[in-house]
Amino acid sequence: MSCLEVFQEGEFSREESAEEFTLDGSVDLHGRPAVRAKSGRWVAGTIILLNQGLATLAFFGIGVNLVLFLTRVVGQNNADAANNVSKWTGTVYIFSLVGAFLSDSYWGRYKTCAVFQVIFVIGLMSLSLSSYLFLLKPKGCGSELVKCGNHSRLEMGMFYLSIYLIALGNGGYQPNIATFGADQYDEEHSKEGHLKVAFFSYFYLAFNLGQLFSNTILVYFEDEGMWALGFWLSAGSAFAALILFLAGTPRYRHFKPSGNPLSRFCQVLVAASRKSGIQMSSNGENLYDMDIKDSSTNSNRKILHTHGFKFLDRAAFISSRDVEDQKGAGYNPWQLCPVSQVEEVKCILRLLPIWLCTIIYSVVFTQMASLFVEQGAAMKTTVSHFRIPPASMSSFDILSVAVFIFFYRRVLDPFVGKLKKSDSKGLTELQRMGVGLVIAVMAMVSAGIVEIYRLKYAKQGCTNCNDTSTLSIFWQIPQYAFIGASEVFMYVGQLEFFNAQTPDGLKSFGSALCMTSISLGNYVSSLLVSMVMKISTEDHMPGWIPGNLNKGHLDRFFFLLAALTSIDLIAYIACAKWYKCIQLGVKNEENDEPDNFTV
Repeated sequence: MSCLEVFQEGEFSREESAEEFTLDGSVDLHGRPAVRAKSGRWVAGTIILLNQGLATLAFFGIGVNLVLFLTRVVGQNNADAANNVSKWTGTVYIFSLVGAFLSDSYWGRYKTCAVFQVIFVIGLMSLSLSSYLFLLKPKGCGSELVKCGNHSRLEMGMFYLSIYLIALGNGGYQPNIATFGADQYDEEHSKEGHLKVAFFSYFYLAFNLGQLFSNTILVYFEDEGMWALGFWLSAGSAFAALILFLAGTPRYRHFKPSGNPLSRFCQVLVAASRKSGIQMSSNGENLYDMDIKDSSTNSNRKILHTHGFKFLDRAAFISSRDVEDQKGAGYNPWQLCPVSQVEEVKCILRLLPIWLCTIIYSVVFTQMASLFVEQGAAMKTTVSHFRIPPASMSSFDILSVAVFIFFYRRVLDPFVGKLKKSDSKGLTELQRMGVGLVIAVMAMVSAGIVEIYRLKYAKQGCTNCNDTSTLSIFWQIPQYAFIGASEVFMYVGQLEFFNAQTPDGLKSFGSALCMTSISLGNYVSSLLVSMVMKISTEDHMPGWIPGNLNKGHLDRFFFLLAALTSIDLIAYIACAKWYKCIQLGVKNEENDEPDNFTV
């Protein structure tokens, strides 16, 4: 962890301030320095974890069974339903960029979380009402046996408006609640710094425990045709999450928004292009370094100069024209930018290759909500007289996440730390993300093998191709367990990595990168399904993913994803070796020299 100093003004001495106030610059609701004993830590953190669990329950009460709602209630075929779910899920995470931008630039994380949770609740209530009044007709339809009738354009318009309000609300809320939870721990304090790292694991665990209820109880109700009840329970859970979040307001720590990052980025690019013809020394001399107190980013931490992307350094080069400007009205921000501002742009450019390599993993992850469910629906789903809802199999993914979070934090991480000897830390974030990709390949291979045997038993055990396979749905457990294990390494690693490697004024953007990776993964999945169907469908062949999976080759699609993920792993290893961690520093008051450290 970094070791930063905060400059306190007022009658308190440095020692008194360090004992009473947080050291990372966080403030209370009224903008005053946050008092350590009365704010943040596990009281605020626990409220946020409970809020995340309830909101996740509400969201997945809709999302996990949406593919079946589209087929049974709306009347879409399997391929169209899978594509529409992928597009909707992708839109959820695209909206995360909107929430991150408003949070980092103008509103702050608390206000952004509150506003988008209100939108989320409105969307869920609208969906519950429209489904109960218009879509679930005739009464009792929507189960596997009773299909619903046709719907008017107005009714479908209300449905799509509702689910995309849900997408907007949840998308804008998600990246900010993760970062807001991390804000409750002072990373400059020895004990709280370790708690902040642990928070991300517990946050992802709360996320998955929220899914557990929705993927079992709510999925069972919806699978039996009780869609309206399931949707109303989701709406109630989201409302309870909002009330709980607001109740914790007095305990929260806050960070002030840092202004529009887009303008800062554009200033660097414009300033660098204006000085494209200037010759610069190779040792980084004559670069403008703004004093911390003059910084507009509300942060004590400075980003130290690095030698990558040297063409951007021109934006910080002090030319003779800049000297003349200083004698007049001062520096023009579109002509000269501080080193820290230039390094912000460099940080994002360095993160992009790593981020791009996570998109294929998200393609694998999104199969749980679409093709895994459709595969399960074509298997034997009964045990005695009890029918197992196919979407509820994702519970094994959640259990796998819980087991592997415990295994990693309590067993693997300490073991790797002892092997390193010189370093107490276990696997780095980048190493964990690589492990996640390896396990994702195993998940797709497992799913492909299960599909081969599902097809085999479907052909041997039925008199016509419309019957489901006699292979038990429990054979899907390994592929769900592999996905869960890969999430612990990939997504928890991503949350920690992007939060640590983004500058102070872009922390919500760092969390949004994780969400956007999932978003693009869903869009790529939708595109891939469409391409595969177009290429594999011929006059005498229905394609790999037809309406009746017994006539297709879903196994080939899973093996294709395994191959693509393997190629992505090779590219990721190259990018991870190239990546250089962010270098931060602050001014030391005694000698005015920067104290260096690496995050």
